[in-house]
Amino acid sequence: MKKTILIFGSLILALLLLFQISTYSLILGSTSIEVVIAVIALVFFFTGIYLNKKSLHKPPQTEIRIDEKKLAELQLSKREYEVLQEVALGLSNKEIADKLFLTESTIKTHVSNVLIKLDAKRRTQAIQIAKELNIL
Repeated sequence: MKKTILIFGSLILALLLLFQISTYSLILGSTSIEVVIAVIALVFFFTGIYLNKKSLHKPPQTEIRIDEKKLAELQLSKREYEVLQEVALGLSNKEIADKLFLTESTIKTHVSNVLIKLDAKRRTQAIQIAKELNIL
């Protein structure tokens, strides 16, 4: 955060200095207005390129490995695991039922089984526990 503030502060200072220098050079008559505008445009252009590169540069994401042993220990069925993955995406029971071609009551049963096996009281708590166990 401090680095970002320092970068933007120095950028604003550099632009202010550029404007002041261009004002003095116009008053003295040593340069034309077109040259000043071109220099300011180039500064903004390269600043935009720099900021674009910085904002689009994302660190590589580490691949999360699913703990198969923990899945076996919890005795989650394949279908229950699929339902858990859909719950983690934030889908409702109806949406999960439509996606997996099941009835909504079947999804409710699977969700309750997942909650029991993960010892969770709510869907959000089940997702949190599953992420801590590296099964999501």
